[in-house]
Amino acid sequence: MAKYRKLGRNSGQRKALLRNQVTNLLYNGKIVTTEAKAKEVRKQAEKLITMAVKEKDNFETVTVKAKVARKDKDGKRVSEVVDGKKVTVYDEVEKEVRKDKASRLHARRKMMKVLYPVKELAEDGKKKSAQYVDMVDKMFTEIAPKYEGRNGGYTRIIKIGQRKGDGAMEVLLELV
Repeated sequence: MAKYRKLGRNSGQRKALLRNQVTNLLYNGKIVTTEAKAKEVRKQAEKLITMAVKEKDNFETVTVKAKVARKDKDGKRVSEVVDGKKVTVYDEVEKEVRKDKASRLHARRKMMKVLYPVKELAEDGKKKSAQYVDMVDKMFTEIAPKYEGRNGGYTRIIKIGQRKGDGAMEVLLELV
């Protein structure tokens, strides 16, 4: 017996389909799909959420000094003439940065293998002003704290009914 459902596709198509559906589930919170696909997506999504919950607080905050170009009121860099050359003026700024520990970094990289980058359109609806959403960061900051005290069972499958075209059982797969 197989350890996974083949879903009538070759391995590359199946992996791409599952990655896409897992990404959409975690981004939107719910998806409508067939029962067989939902059961496979559920496996992957639950593993990713478990990983995020375990590694949620595994980082350290570090203060870093950085040089940043000084800017005027119009947002242009300020430059001075030194020895006959134009030189940009830099200010030293202290920043607090989160530095992942080894196990969280490993978890982050494993998640990046599964999750596709998500492009979020701006309010004006133009593609040029679209922003990429960091799904891995969303996993650690939004999704993991929500399921902190829970031991598994992060998703729920609700049967909707049969699809009109081929009679396949459709379900709603959602995060609890």
